[in-house]
Amino acid sequence: MPITDIPILSMLRTRMDWHQERQQVLAENVANADTPNYRPRDLAPPNFEQALASPGTLTLARTDPDHLGGDAGGSRFAADRTLKYEVRPGGNAVNHEDEMMRVASNQMDFDAVADLYTRSLALIKTAVDK
Repeated sequence: MPITDIPILSMLRTRMDWHQERQQVLAENVANADTPNYRPRDLAPPNFEQALASPGTLTLARTDPDHLGGDAGGSRFAADRTLKYEVRPGGNAVNHEDEMMRVASNQMDFDAVADLYTRSLALIKTAVDK
């Protein structure tokens, strides 16, 4: 089994991908802060419960042959539909303070996951070198 297929490393990589994609979504929210009728978006965090219950590879299920595969553009993460926002008179609902807090939180979480991934690889390398 390649090192990249170890379930915990795969989940950490998925989490880093999610944080990268979320950073893009949050940046779009800030960029559209003055766009009339714009509603901020966010991504729902990935759910690893199924992967933890049955270790193995994580794959997307295609329930219809007309569905696009997982790598065919768009987001592979679900949108967070639970956002609450206040709409300004121009119809825009972006709040700079909230968005910047999400950006900072997302960056800190990404840094933590990347550090954990790096340390995990270092532990494996140490074990292999012995």
